[in-house]
Amino acid sequence: MPRRLDHLVICVRDLAQAALDWQTLGFRLTPTGVHPFGTSNRLAMFANNFLELLAVTDAAAAPPAAPGRFSFAAHNQDFLATAEGMSMLAMHSADAHADAARFKGHHIGAYAPFDFGRDAVLPSGGTARVEFSLAFATDPAMPGIAFFTCQQRHPPELFWKPQYQRHPNGALRVIEVVMSAPEPAVHRGFLEHITESAAELAPGRLTVGARGDRITVLSPPEMARRLPGLAVAPTPRFCAARLAVTDLDATRRALKSNGVGFEVSDAVLLVPPTASHGLALEFVEQETI
Repeated sequence: MPRRLDHLVICVRDLAQAALDWQTLGFRLTPTGVHPFGTSNRLAMFANNFLELLAVTDAAAAPPAAPGRFSFAAHNQDFLATAEGMSMLAMHSADAHADAARFKGHHIGAYAPFDFGRDAVLPSGGTARVEFSLAFATDPAMPGIAFFTCQQRHPPELFWKPQYQRHPNGALRVIEVVMSAPEPAVHRGFLEHITESAAELAPGRLTVGARGDRITVLSPPEMARRLPGLAVAPTPRFCAARLAVTDLDATRRALKSNGVGFEVSDAVLLVPPTASHGLALEFVEQETI
């Protein structure tokens, strides 16, 4: 079965300010989570995936990268040296250790699996210990960004909370990640291994993953058509996330009441990356997926 999208890492310099800005966008965020390796996060949690606002909050605790070991904190610290925005994409995993071995066999990730835990603040104000295992994959043709699979090793009810999954903007889940690349077809093999699905190719476009859990890679001309005015980097980058909502008119009213600028075209409500710390947001009604 193709892997589903698990979460998007959106790297920011000031977590408190980013949280305020994303709350203005109509997202209800979890309380701050602190990692043991120098980063902290706030999550916008959906039905079965989430957005992770992440900042490096203790640089001294960030372990350096080493041969065979991917440093999550160091990667995001390096990313922030040039920009805010989406730095990593995580796919769902039932066995990250097996994924790490598979990635090594495919020559896309000769990294040891990474196990860690942190305390999550519950809606009641108490805490629960949540445990994760990650398997990382990188591609020299996509410098500066990274991919990984994420396995949650705790009972699901400790992490997924209905109180955190209801958002004023009506967001239900992430259904697509949009990337830019000079030549999308170059990344076919890598993305097929990450998603465990076959890619579809068209001029200037590559799509991979199941419907509703898709990665789309666009050439600069195709990016200009989908996201007019968006600056395109010379190397592959994550540019936008598409989210399903219950009612696009309600989303429009919520954003307008909060003073958020947006455009609506062809049943897509687009929030520019300047409003969301580097990642454009596309909202569409669930029925149009």
